Amino acid sequence: MSGEHLDATVEEESDPTGLTPEAEGSDEAGPTPDVDPMAQLAAERDEYLADLQRLAAEFENYRKRAARDQERLVAHAHERLVRELLPVLDDLERALEAAERHEEAALVGGVKLVEQSLRMALVKEGLVEIDTDGAFDPHVHEALLARPHGDGESGAVLEVVQRGYRLGDKVVRPAKVIIAE
Repeated sequence: MSGEHLDATVEEESDPTGLTPEAEGSDEAGPTPDVDPMAQLAAERDEYLADLQRLAAEFENYRKRAARDQERLVAHAHERLVRELLPVLDDLERALEAAERHEEAALVGGVKLVEQSLRMALVKEGLVEIDTDGAFDPHVHEALLARPHGDGESGAVLEVVQRGYRLGDKVVRPAKVIIAE
């Protein structure tokens, strides 16, 4: 057995290309018989697990970043609204000072100024009063009472008890109305 092995070694050394006969015809790297298929599968599993863990960590970071951005946006919106309402607070303080001095005309004027300032600040934020002229609309009106009315058609809004408002497309508060029966 040692003689056969020695002859194969001599042939390999005498080959000028340095390639063994098995290696000459094989350009593709096929499965090597030395690699255990279970070890190869375990390596693939570990690679997939690492990819999954990395993806889960990236998603968690994204979720936290999105939550922080949302909090920052809400805080900015609150700050903007407070800045808009501060002048209303100032006007209200002036109206209260006038009330303490018993200046009736100044008190009425101060309260009107506060109402106008608050209304302008809310309109600036997108608040719109719901129209109450015409027929009753259950999507934007809330009927508190139906009263017989000879002149009005049935379902017409007769009186507004409380104004309603909408912010964009959303009804913030429906208008409370009395309708004709």
